Amino acid sequence: MQKYDVLKRVFGFEEFRAFQEEAVDAIVEGRDLVMILPTGGGKSLCYQLPALLREGLTVVISPLIALMQDQVRNLTQNGIRALTIHSNMSPEEIGEVFGALKRGEVRLLYVAPERIVSDGFVDFLRQIPLSFFVIDEAHCVSEWGHEFRGDYRRLDLLKTHFPDTPVAAFTATATAKVERDIVTALRLKDPLVLRGRPTRENLKIVTRKRMDNGRQQLLEFLRSHEGESGIVYAFTRNETEQTARFLQERGFRAEAYHAGMEGQKREEVLKDFLYDRIDIVVATIAFGMGIDKSNVRFVVHTSLPKTLENYYQEIGRAGRDGLPSETLLLYTKADEILKRELIEGIESETYRKSVWEKLSQMYRFAQSGECKHRLIASYFGEEVEACGDRCCSCTRPPVVPVEITEDAQKLLSAIYRTGQRFGQYYIIDLLRGSKAGKIAQFGHDKLSVFGIGSTRSKAYWLAVCDRLFEIDAISYNAHRGLALTDTGAQILKGKTRVKVDEDKIALPKSGKRRKEKRISVAPQSGTFEAFRDLRREIALESNLPAYMVFSDRTLLEMAETLPQTRAQMLEVNGVGEVKYERYGERFLALAKTIKEGNKS
Repeated sequence: MQKYDVLKRVFGFEEFRAFQEEAVDAIVEGRDLVMILPTGGGKSLCYQLPALLREGLTVVISPLIALMQDQVRNLTQNGIRALTIHSNMSPEEIGEVFGALKRGEVRLLYVAPERIVSDGFVDFLRQIPLSFFVIDEAHCVSEWGHEFRGDYRRLDLLKTHFPDTPVAAFTATATAKVERDIVTALRLKDPLVLRGRPTRENLKIVTRKRMDNGRQQLLEFLRSHEGESGIVYAFTRNETEQTARFLQERGFRAEAYHAGMEGQKREEVLKDFLYDRIDIVVATIAFGMGIDKSNVRFVVHTSLPKTLENYYQEIGRAGRDGLPSETLLLYTKADEILKRELIEGIESETYRKSVWEKLSQMYRFAQSGECKHRLIASYFGEEVEACGDRCCSCTRPPVVPVEITEDAQKLLSAIYRTGQRFGQYYIIDLLRGSKAGKIAQFGHDKLSVFGIGSTRSKAYWLAVCDRLFEIDAISYNAHRGLALTDTGAQILKGKTRVKVDEDKIALPKSGKRRKEKRISVAPQSGTFEAFRDLRREIALESNLPAYMVFSDRTLLEMAETLPQTRAQMLEVNGVGEVKYERYGERFLALAKTIKEGNKS
């Protein structure tokens, strides 16, 4: 029963989630483990709890400094002695950690893979009684994964130097092929493999064709999540900055984040996000892997991700606390084509084809009318029922196909008459009668196609162009100009018709627009807000991210139950004895005040 005592006393939970107990038991028994569990499924507890039950030091190998620091702070809040060694520390600071390790004062040590494989570190670990190794983000081991890292591939040295020390590998994303590669590459001995269902019951998944630059679609989505924390993923650094400015000008507390920013500024943005001083981070995909912020309520992609693994991991950063959260993907066929061109530089033909196929699968997922949760599960080798109401496919009303053959011919004719040398924005400006740029300079304002599409919006023509990409009627040539394919030629000659689903084209609509059902986190009452205000106050006093005090889920339960005694407060999910000693009395006092106020 010791594990249940630690589960409640230290972590504040009454029971294990799915697969957690099996993972804990395997590690405690000294068995190798591979665990594939969706983000938010509680992987960290699976090794943090055994670290308190087994003798010796638990070494956690993690890829990002921010992720390690976040985990150490969280463990410290639960009264667990954890430290990290990373490249931003001074030699004196590292020396202090080594001293604490030698004195046996540390339960968990977080290090980067490059530190583990460096000369001398293995020799140092030989001097320390070891409990087990943890490899976080273990998909980085595999060349078939979406984030392969060379230093991870060298972690087979753990079994070379410490053959009797268990290794537990954790990841949220791994196909069956990647799973087998993890076992082989790390030379695990008869590991227990636990694979959770790759479905997130609390996530609503929405994909939409991007209209024009997608800014209006983004605004509409964010306005339904005002005051909530979220991440907006953009394709380029420049786009992150432009989008952040666009949102700031419209009153959103948003900041950009990308690898090209000064280190100090990146740290400020990350800290402001963790401490709820800003609501939205507009970032490249580098952001998110290094944080454990549990109250992210939404994730938006403004263009097509590279792979379903990337996408699944990134949307998994929403709703880690298990509360309802929402995702939005805006995409066009042009996204796939642009990324396909970037893949051309990969030397290995086998790897290049693999990346191409993953990109194609991502696009098929985005535009498919099948249940999104079911498609994700199928990609990872699982079969699940359609979600019913948690994705845009399952909540989509009957679709009406729209005939666009005539307009498709206009666009194809404009491409042909300009020599198949120009991109889609130039062609659309030509159709709409613009004299800006080089249209007049090239004399294209004299062509018969000039202005023949002036009654249609730019967004409409982009949607027509996207449909022609979809059916392979056009493609980009070597000079980045649009070119007709055989299918495009048949359409231009009137031998093939073109239709598109009405909801994928920017046609003017009459009547009221159907609204998406909003994902709501909490009852709109002052009680929950009062608990949030107290949490924010304590977080500022303690210099901690708010979610490290108590999660939204814990505050919701407090708001609903209004505990009146210490025993009742300890029954709230997420309130352990350590947290109660630090913060419990103040939340208990608030609950009593609210209950008294409700009586009067």
